[in-house]
Amino acid sequence: MKEELNLVSIWDKTFPKSDKVNHSKVIFNNRYGFTLVADMYVPKNIEGKLPGIAVGGPFGAVKEQCSGLYAQALAEKGYLTIAFDPSFTGESTGTPRYMASPDINTEDFQAAVDFLSTNELVNPEKIGIIGICGWGGMALNVAALDTRIKATVTSTMYDMSRVNANGYFDEGDNEEVRYQNKKALNNQRTIDYKNKNYERAGGCLPLPVSDDVPFFVKDYSEYYKGRAYHERSLNSNEGWNKIGCMSFINEPILTYSNEIRSAVLMIHGEKAHSCYFSKDAYANMIKDSKYKDNKELMIIPNAVHTDLYDNLNVIPFDKIDKFFKENLK
Repeated sequence: MKEELNLVSIWDKTFPKSDKVNHSKVIFNNRYGFTLVADMYVPKNIEGKLPGIAVGGPFGAVKEQCSGLYAQALAEKGYLTIAFDPSFTGESTGTPRYMASPDINTEDFQAAVDFLSTNELVNPEKIGIIGICGWGGMALNVAALDTRIKATVTSTMYDMSRVNANGYFDEGDNEEVRYQNKKALNNQRTIDYKNKNYERAGGCLPLPVSDDVPFFVKDYSEYYKGRAYHERSLNSNEGWNKIGCMSFINEPILTYSNEIRSAVLMIHGEKAHSCYFSKDAYANMIKDSKYKDNKELMIIPNAVHTDLYDNLNVIPFDKIDKFFKENLK
């Protein structure tokens, strides 16, 4: 059954609209037949074909939040950009809703590259991607697969396979904990099938958040429930389905990251709880690699995880612009 699109026509982003770019909504299909919806940002007064950039993330966000902010800021610097909703989320299609898949979500990024590669305003030899939070790991995964991508930026990156398999800070990295986690998830599958309904895991905590929770939990809530609340965002509301991310447990997404030949810039905040993801992923990416010279890890002093979501005093847009200009040529 074909799903109908119900696209919002008003400006409903969590950031101000720029008067330096033109904005429109675009749609494209991935190879599984899902229709993805994206916001496209095009600089005004363009000359010639532009470099194109696709932006995805954070994991559980929508394009009206962080990815759209990045896309609009880069369009102001001369790129044609798209910020897309992944399959099963936001305005994109895919049922049941609120599912995630290492395969389908990697394909979502490739479908965005398909769109850019065939857009009449884009130079197909100058395509880059940006992945934020959990989509940073997905961006590295697709960079290892898609040779059309000439440059990749990850921002405040999560390895979703690692965190689902091992828990935060690898505290559950043992067979017994994984077994009990898988047992609970599979019991939930039985419940969901019986009830013909998928139970949601719950999004971020409601505000105000108690001071006795870990800082990063409070940090997330203040972004998703507060300054960047959006009605279509999973993290702002009831979260993923409880079983929505279970396939990440035994499907590592970064197996061939050290074979990425194109340029990669990884950016993370020094004080982010998640900084170990980028440090380790960068080390694995350059280990035994013949393609180290165009790889870079940038650690931003004193920055926390969500500073790289929307703090314009922290997000290094000039550095990102310089990186793309040097590698999309």
